[in-house]
Amino acid sequence: MMKLRVVIIGLGTISEMHAKSYHANKQAELYGVCDRNEERAMTVAGQYGVEKIYTDAKEVFADDQVDAISICTWNNSHAELAIAAIKAGKHVLVEKPVAMTVEEAEKIKEVVDQNTAILQVGYVRRFGENALVLKKFIDSDKLGDIYYAKASLLRRIGNPGGWFADKARSGGGPLIDLGVHIIDACWYLMGRPKVKSITGHVYSLMGNRGNIENLSFYKTADYDATTNSVEDLANALITFENGSSLMVDTSYSLHLKKDQIALQVFGTKGGAELEPHLTIVTEENDTILNIDPQIDQSTFDFDSAFQNQIDAFVQACMTNGPSPAPIEDGIELMKIIQGIYTAAR
Repeated sequence: MMKLRVVIIGLGTISEMHAKSYHANKQAELYGVCDRNEERAMTVAGQYGVEKIYTDAKEVFADDQVDAISICTWNNSHAELAIAAIKAGKHVLVEKPVAMTVEEAEKIKEVVDQNTAILQVGYVRRFGENALVLKKFIDSDKLGDIYYAKASLLRRIGNPGGWFADKARSGGGPLIDLGVHIIDACWYLMGRPKVKSITGHVYSLMGNRGNIENLSFYKTADYDATTNSVEDLANALITFENGSSLMVDTSYSLHLKKDQIALQVFGTKGGAELEPHLTIVTEENDTILNIDPQIDQSTFDFDSAFQNQIDAFVQACMTNGPSPAPIEDGIELMKIIQGIYTAAR
């Protein structure tokens, strides 16, 4: 069987997860890497024994040997690269967010609809073992109709700086960076309902807090404590057309005792806590039951979830779909993200 020949475009931090996951997939070949920084591209190529090195994405699209690409560049280039790749007949896995605006996402959909290539958006939390297990319980109606969910991912000090802190390149702060993941996880488990209305708030009061000492946090290679144009905190109440609702909050900077994550869904027959650990709550014989599924990963494990995501993408490409995270989902998530920013304004 021929292997899927993949090129990664953009060799920042997240690209390492793509590279090692493709490397571990027996149906895929990490055929090439692409980055404007040729030295960086050569380093990654050497690490994984990659055959081809590109410094311009146009060279990737023009190469007939390339079957698929992973887009790991700044957010403001996602739509342009995805459209060019699909037009060139390449399958695409694009990191979240799929675009900077709803309008950009809809332009991607137009091109996807006119071509046969697969496009998958990088909503990796769908592929965590805890999410996959819970989805089976929901699909078998163990929780009934899901009508309410809560998504919270709060960092007390977690502005990575660099392009993450530059709104022109990122599109925003924790909402578009972290919030998109937790919103998608809950929205996906809720059955992917259509958005009806949004109330939201965005706060930009604390900066990137580069003054903090004695407590380490993730910083990009080009971290600059004087640069920041994104929000510190965002929160929202999202109402869907079917009457269900989702409450969300997410932050880079907040006066909080410790970082927090909590993802919960509530249905007519039961509820579930996806994070920090998978627990299912139901009732039987007039008694409340807290059920702890016995699984290897009861909380989100980035490595295994990412491998599952890459495996699903490769499988979709090899079998001509469907995409497990299609552009339609990308559009709906952009409606939520953009809607929160608009509501806040």
